[in-house]
Amino acid sequence: MTKLAVLCFLLLQTGVEGFKISNIVFNHFNGGSLIHEVITERAILNVTLQVCRALALSEGKTFSFPPQPFSAGAVAAACDASKSTKSFIDTIERIQKSNHQVDKDYVLSPSHHCDDESIAAGQFLITLGLTAVKASNKQQNFVLATSILGEILHTLQDFYSHTNWVEIGNTFPNSNLIKTNADVGKIADITRPTCRSCDGKDCRNNILEDILKEQILTSGYFSLNPFSTKPAGKCSHGGSFDRTKGIEPTGGINKDSIDSEHGHLHNQAANLAIAATSELLEDVRSAAGDKAFLQMMGLFKGRALCFCVDTTGSMGDDIDAVRTVTSSIIDSKVGTEDEPSIYILIPFNDPEFGPLLQTTDPEVFKSYINSLTPNGGGDAPEMSLSGLQLALTGAPPNSEIFVFTDAAAKDEHLKNTVLALIEQTKSVVNFMITDVFGLRRRRQADNNQQQQSVRMSRAGGQLYRDLAQASGGQAVEVTKGQLLEAINILTESTSSSLVSLLQASRNPGKSENFTFVVDDTVKNLTIYITGTSVDFSLISPSGVIQNIANTTGSSIISYQSVGNLQTVQLQTEGGLWELQILSTSPYSVKVVGESPIDFLFKFIKESDSPFGGFDVIDNRPTEGGNASLLVTLIGSDVATVSEVMLVESSGSGQVNGTVEAQGGGTFIIHFDRIPSVEFVVLAKGQNNNGVSRASSGIFQRQSATSLRASGLTVTADDLNTVLEPGTPRSVSFSVMTTGEGGSFTIRATNDQGFTLSFPSSLQLDPGVSANGSVSITAPADTPSGIGVTLTIEAVAPGGADSNYDVLRLTVLSKVTDFTPPVCQLLSLQSNCSDNCSRSTWELSVQVTDAENGTDVDSVSLREGSGTLNISTAADKTTLVSYVASCCSPDVQLVAVDQVGNVEICSYSVRANVTQALTTSPVTTSNVTTSPVTTSNVTTSNVTTSNVTTSNVTTSPVTTAVTASSTRVDFSVSLCFGFSVLSFLLH
Repeated sequence: MTKLAVLCFLLLQTGVEGFKISNIVFNHFNGGSLIHEVITERAILNVTLQVCRALALSEGKTFSFPPQPFSAGAVAAACDASKSTKSFIDTIERIQKSNHQVDKDYVLSPSHHCDDESIAAGQFLITLGLTAVKASNKQQNFVLATSILGEILHTLQDFYSHTNWVEIGNTFPNSNLIKTNADVGKIADITRPTCRSCDGKDCRNNILEDILKEQILTSGYFSLNPFSTKPAGKCSHGGSFDRTKGIEPTGGINKDSIDSEHGHLHNQAANLAIAATSELLEDVRSAAGDKAFLQMMGLFKGRALCFCVDTTGSMGDDIDAVRTVTSSIIDSKVGTEDEPSIYILIPFNDPEFGPLLQTTDPEVFKSYINSLTPNGGGDAPEMSLSGLQLALTGAPPNSEIFVFTDAAAKDEHLKNTVLALIEQTKSVVNFMITDVFGLRRRRQADNNQQQQSVRMSRAGGQLYRDLAQASGGQAVEVTKGQLLEAINILTESTSSSLVSLLQASRNPGKSENFTFVVDDTVKNLTIYITGTSVDFSLISPSGVIQNIANTTGSSIISYQSVGNLQTVQLQTEGGLWELQILSTSPYSVKVVGESPIDFLFKFIKESDSPFGGFDVIDNRPTEGGNASLLVTLIGSDVATVSEVMLVESSGSGQVNGTVEAQGGGTFIIHFDRIPSVEFVVLAKGQNNNGVSRASSGIFQRQSATSLRASGLTVTADDLNTVLEPGTPRSVSFSVMTTGEGGSFTIRATNDQGFTLSFPSSLQLDPGVSANGSVSITAPADTPSGIGVTLTIEAVAPGGADSNYDVLRLTVLSKVTDFTPPVCQLLSLQSNCSDNCSRSTWELSVQVTDAENGTDVDSVSLREGSGTLNISTAADKTTLVSYVASCCSPDVQLVAVDQVGNVEICSYSVRANVTQALTTSPVTTSNVTTSPVTTSNVTTSNVTTSNVTTSNVTTSPVTTAVTASSTRVDFSVSLCFGFSVLSFLLH
């Protein structure tokens, strides 16, 4: 697709047909205007569809676009990834939140909003952040990448609303904004007047004629200070918050809403912002590759499969069981919709843990597992929580993690850190414990022949049970001979569409009746019960009664019991079920099934930003007083939420909320208080989409993760997420308590073992913030893109209360290479005839990076159905050959260097072409659609890889051959008013 066609597509996909009020509740705004969250979502959906289309065509599949306006669920379905709708929406909301946060954290920073003519500074922030996004993606730190992405998108989008780019007649994005050191245009000198006064309601013509005629860039000055000033003759931003708008020249030029001073251009500015956002996303896509881009966006067919494995000497049988289960999962799920999206392994021992090994290749993961060797371990406890911390920070959110061990945790001090990460990521953690009789045989590190018996303490086992319960997982205790059976039972239900209908734990145990509602969308209904000496009975909606002594019949499909785990698979019968547990021993109960209907939730509070709206609470909500919850319902366009309650995890108490529908599947729930103990979120609602006559359509869903409130607030400075290797970085934080004052313990940990220094305590008075700082240093040799998760925790005297803040930082070395690779056409030959299917064409291209560049990292095929061969010579020159049928006359190559600079190189043989073959370099830059499949280049000696795709273009061709030139004139009818516009593309 040509650059013009691509940009036209991006503009046409912005929703020119009409702009509706967003149902995102982060900002207040005037009806009919587009805000950052909506602009961001539309661009994400547009580009994601293009990526999925390209991948489908490359695999020889058809692809159908969903009807407009696009929704996240419809896009996930079109991408054949409906089961990952929840993670896709979660990723979009993370990007939107990060985008919104700029207005709060950087409200007075001109460069973050391209205000005060700080356009070049805005470009610097965009390009620096883009480098960090690409580096993070390269290390598969997708959560961090998307958080940074949201920030830079805000600055990029503000350019089109806050500057006069639209007023000077531009109808395409300023592509140089996402290129380091590129010329973004002539910016008005500080002494040059740019505006005349206007009264605020009639500001259409307040920009001076010479500024418009000479196409000089300017942006409005903005300040919240009533005593602020601005340079003489300069435009103001305008709007109700800007205190410069009353200073001569009065008025403003912003296009933030249709009611702004230049609101008549709001739609044009918003559409350009969507197109520019799409262009930046395409650049990220090109650097990462299509599959990695979809992973970054949370779109994948199956959940992550994450194993943390104790590798001490006594774990030989356990590791063998893990190997067997790994092979079974891979063999049964590869190629299905539940194939794991990524495989993660973290070994731990004592004193070692890690590294985190991850891959998307199941055979590579098998090799990781097969390489585990049980050995040593020193004293009995192991670094199990350190390994789990790595898993929680390295795996995608909402993952299911399995920890295999037969020893207590030596690093029990990380319990609160692990709990914080569980709450943050909402991942499920299952512990597979094989020391059930308290007797462990192991080899000592200093004498492999000597063996000893050690006992896992009761407290050690309880720690694992507490963490499992908090995450919604299981703490399974079995003998080593039973482990394989237990793993097989739990890993059978690793579908990405798994939902929780009920979860509860009781310690001490007591007999109790539990109820749960099953709706028509639920399948594979399963009950898990952990605990010793636990009996149950079950009453189905039709009144059938069954119990542990009678596990055959119409309600129960199968029953399994191994160790302390009982599993009951049920017939899926809609209606109200009753489960009676009979036990005085501690136990946990969990009811799960597969369903597209689920929900996301976040605690929110009124923003202290001058722009109002709501902020997301990233840690524990404040105990006492009112609380609000933002709930997003997924999986049905017609379902609605009717009840939301906070239910005690270990008791029967609950707090009911008041539901306010916001439209588009979004609801705000208000609570007059939060439970004082751990709780889960329970949502009930009505689904009228295709329910049977026998069903009421009522559904019930529950969060797996247990949450808790706190009288402490911990807030860390997250204004800079970049960590330079070898250079200490100071992170300031504040702590406040609503309870009694005193000396509060401060702890800081990170998952990479980087050097930290911080105060061990802070003295707090009620209602008064105390400040501290954490210094963190990454080793000088740390690779760019490595992510580090820093957790800062405050603990009240006596340990009765605690809270935390979690920061994700990226290590980024200084980048000096800003030049993309260069494609040089060596040859292009064709024997094309009228019968294109019987003739071929081929080309040879040399790809190099600049003399002082970082070298070519990959060359991949974006468009074309031929065979690509890539070889790398000893001088690091990359040679590319391509052969295709004449029925596929176009090809695009994506060349990426080591720091993510991208070049798109296009070649073609087509009918009615008169231009002769040239041997000069032939490239087009900033092409923004179609697939990228990255192919890693080996830079030693010469290596060759083959890439074959099936994206067939069927237009007939002749023997004429062409290569695209670097400057092309186009005329096309497109986009606004469908008028014929001419563009000179560079």
